[in-house]
Amino acid sequence: MRTTLARLTSLLFASTIAFCGAARAEGETMPLPKPAVDAPLAKTPGQETAVFAAGCFWGIEAVFKHVNGVISSTSGYAGGSPDTATYDKVSRGSTEHAEAVKVVYDPSKLSYGALLRILFSAAHDPTQLNRQGPDRGPQYRSAIFYTSAEQQKIAHAYVAQLTAAKAWRSPIVTQLAPMKAFYQAEPYHLDYLARNPKQPYIVINDLPKLAALKKDFPELYRAR
Repeated sequence: MRTTLARLTSLLFASTIAFCGAARAEGETMPLPKPAVDAPLAKTPGQETAVFAAGCFWGIEAVFKHVNGVISSTSGYAGGSPDTATYDKVSRGSTEHAEAVKVVYDPSKLSYGALLRILFSAAHDPTQLNRQGPDRGPQYRSAIFYTSAEQQKIAHAYVAQLTAAKAWRSPIVTQLAPMKAFYQAEPYHLDYLARNPKQPYIVINDLPKLAALKKDFPELYRAR
């Protein structure tokens, strides 16, 4: 578990790389530009689903819980088979699963492109291959699991847009893959940040993401 003494020691050592801004190109500031290709807002309220992997799911779940237009944000696993969708097995790094977050949102209030912009601006560093901050392994990879052809088009276009703009000093390594299944994480992982705001891992790695969301997207941020 991330709460062992050795783990906490490594977190303190790695605290300076906890947030994606460290990899931005010189002179660039957050937030990133809006997607040039995006879905228009729906005319009536509804529900759509987006699934993202961006390192430890605790912080990513929390970021999207604080976004206006998001109905729910849930930690879980995506990319592997149902028989390996447990924290113990996924943590070994050999299941093909990534720690992921399922975001259910109202497309009349929030576009898929807006979610991607938050994901890349405030939630993680998309240039880190098979890791995120202090966490190492393919289970912490950056990935977008698209649920429709439209999401695939928007995600591909935004990655290409950011690449062309040279938004980071290093290449974007975010994986784009079709969403096959999402498996909800164990209950003790759900809403973890809200229940453990003073836990060292949360303080070092995840609270800065919420601060970035509030600072860079004040029109989308909600306290709860």
